[in-house]
Amino acid sequence: MMTEIESLHGTTVAEIFASGIDNLDRIDAVAISVLWKDGRVAAGCSNITSDRLALMVLTLDEHQRQALRQE
Repeated sequence: MMTEIESLHGTTVAEIFASGIDNLDRIDAVAISVLWKDGRVAAGCSNITSDRLALMVLTLDEHQRQALRQE
């Protein structure tokens, strides 16, 4: 079976995570890409556990909250 890739262009991070939470039992792996400030894009796929993914999301959320407080 060929993997189907969906474009998430225009989708908010909240929508992506809400969809993931709603379909957690259907997730086999997590793919992520990062756009670095110098213009590079790094991408990969991982079979990260849901507890590790939750920790990563909470960490990113806290970092973003702190950045917004400084503005």
